[in-house]
Amino acid sequence: MKKDWHPQEFKKLVTLGESTTAGGWASCRERCWASRLAALIDEFQRVPVELINCGIGANVISTRSPSYERSGRPAADERLDRDVIAHEPDLLVISYGLNDARGGTTLDLFDELVTGLIGRVRKSIQPLILLPGPYYMNDFTVGEAQWSNADLETFYQFNERTREIADRLECLYVDLLSAYGDADWLVHDDGVHANDLGHRIVANRMFEVLASNCSGLARETKHLEQHIPPWRDESTLKAPPA
Repeated sequence: MKKDWHPQEFKKLVTLGESTTAGGWASCRERCWASRLAALIDEFQRVPVELINCGIGANVISTRSPSYERSGRPAADERLDRDVIAHEPDLLVISYGLNDARGGTTLDLFDELVTGLIGRVRKSIQPLILLPGPYYMNDFTVGEAQWSNADLETFYQFNERTREIADRLECLYVDLLSAYGDADWLVHDDGVHANDLGHRIVANRMFEVLASNCSGLARETKHLEQHIPPWRDESTLKAPPA
């Protein structure tokens, strides 16, 4: 029987991540994937979910990340208590990998760091955790040399390791690379961040994973379907009598 990961409606969504989580380079806050995801959830709930977006540009997951000293600080493990645990979300997105891959974090160290982060969260709160893999980007020469330690093949390796972590730690995994489909037009001109359309694709894929695994998102729909009056008028489509 299919596992129902969250039978209740969501109350509070925290998004912890890097610059694309923060909104780069969506044309406005409302077009960032975090805001888009919250809006999709709201469309199917009686009570809106509260969004707390904790994305930081050039952020990495840990003080142990090789590029930490030149990153956007504080790292995720430094701000976990303030930006996640203190808010007590019931839905948490932990979106890392892009900067750590580019900054030289090895797969095994990344695995250890994500595992430790999730362990710290679960000692205090029990949110449903969504783990997206890295976003698609098409210019790996952007920025200083410290951010040039990866290529698309590396991203696919981080993507697969994120899936393995999610399976092992009972989190929901989101394959963003397959969602992008290697489409360069979903990436901003800077070659790194999602543009408005890319942010929409990211939000849609995350919502698809939630919707197909969390019955709480269907509670209002299931209630309404018992009371929806017929509204389709197909009379004009019927063939005239012979």
